[in-house]
Amino acid sequence: MAADGRMLRGDLDAADLSDLETRLLGQGLVFINGEPRRTPGLPGRRLPRRELIHFCFHLEQLLAAGVPPFESLGALRDATTHPRMRMVVATLLADIERGQPMSEAAARQPAVFPSATVALLRAGEQAGRLPEAVRDIGAALEHEDELVGYARRIAIYPAIVAFLMLLALVVALVHVVPELEKLFRSSGQTLPLQTRLLIGLSHLVTQAWWALLGIAALAFGGARWTLARSESARTRLHRLLLRLPIAGEIQTKLALARFAGVLATLYASGITIIDALRITQDAAGNLALRDALRHASHQIEQGHTVSAAFGASGLFPPLVERMLKVGEQTGGLDRALGNVATIYRRDVADAVGRLQAAIEPALTLAMGGLLLWIATAVLGPIYDIITRLPV
Repeated sequence: MAADGRMLRGDLDAADLSDLETRLLGQGLVFINGEPRRTPGLPGRRLPRRELIHFCFHLEQLLAAGVPPFESLGALRDATTHPRMRMVVATLLADIERGQPMSEAAARQPAVFPSATVALLRAGEQAGRLPEAVRDIGAALEHEDELVGYARRIAIYPAIVAFLMLLALVVALVHVVPELEKLFRSSGQTLPLQTRLLIGLSHLVTQAWWALLGIAALAFGGARWTLARSESARTRLHRLLLRLPIAGEIQTKLALARFAGVLATLYASGITIIDALRITQDAAGNLALRDALRHASHQIEQGHTVSAAFGASGLFPPLVERMLKVGEQTGGLDRALGNVATIYRRDVADAVGRLQAAIEPALTLAMGGLLLWIATAVLGPIYDIITRLPV
């Protein structure tokens, strides 16, 4: 309600009804009644990483310019156009207005701000260097986005080629092979093995497609159910993925680059190495690597050096172990950890480039081999029919 008694209706972004009342009072209005606006699909929509990177960049600029955190977040809430991001910032503002520091307000949204982000914010608040902490968070998100981009580039091209190969095979089995089968049966000749296999596969696809789809759905559903309820099954799967010939090495380097980058950022912010390890154990994203890193963390808690614990885990090469040992001896462990993260990011980039260079000819050969098998199975009997025709 306005000061002149007029009743006003409308929408306003706010974390909850209390935040809505506060914002209305700031505009000279009296809150009477309200209810959350329901936006279909908004609560479950994932927040893009690029939105978080932009948020950290602008927040760091405002804080470095001397703008208080509450006013900085208010400016970002009014400036952002992403509805989910605006709701996240509004929730932060509501919690800060109730007297909570920014780190505790961020901890109340674990889906958006993981434990490593909360730890960096808390360390920045305690050390009086919140702008630097926000800058470190943005840099870590940029590195993670770069690593995810590498993984995405690896998967997109093979997925597209595999889909096209499968589509071409299905079209051939459903439309081409049945017509050719009629021709072969009318000739009465004995078909070679590869032709009989092709015809049998065509019968399987055209007559029992529902059974194939049912088996695939049951297998997929059973695998998801097992992985969702058994951590040991997920650990075995992750360990198997790491043992793949080429992709396993890249996955290991991706996970270790992510882990080393977050660990270096946390340790450089003044967090103890044991606390930093405890926070970043899940940053690798692989349960098998997490168990190895957890074992290394236990060894450090028992008095072993960081270099010795990482060397005993079997995850890091001797060069990394020596680099960490030099960092411990010179008191520059934070720089050594940063160098480890840089090394693994460079290794990931090189490995992805080599894999992309090898995937293209390998997929070309696979497609060529499939087409050659189909052509041989089809053209062989046709050639026999042509040679038997009277001249």
